Amino acid sequence: MDFDVYIRFMLALVLVLALIGGLAWAARRFGFGGQLTPNRGKSPRLSVVEVRVLDSRRKLVLLRRDGCEHLVLLGPNQDLLLESAIQAPRDAASPARAAVPQAETPAGKMPEVEMPEAKRQTS
Repeated sequence: MDFDVYIRFMLALVLVLALIGGLAWAARRFGFGGQLTPNRGKSPRLSVVEVRVLDSRRKLVLLRRDGCEHLVLLGPNQDLLLESAIQAPRDAASPARAAVPQAETPAGKMPEVEMPEAKRQTS
């Protein structure tokens, strides 16, 4: 093999890498790359508190924005706002415990729930 084949290969490699770098720079410059460091120096206003998968196609997401929470159902065809402006609990470390009081039950047992008697039909 000749030496000029290696030189052509190296020049082609450098050209391709330069094109990739130039496209990445242009994408960031004109807003296609997204913001890599949002809210630098500020406290975040938006956060995902909790995500629950309902089935293979739907998710239930609890979002916190400026001290209030929003419950959103995400699906493949549409997104649905279930509840809005829920007051966020003061204890941010454990929002689930602060929002829903837990009943005292022995370990491994489900709490007893009273069911109304079924109405009997008389003919």
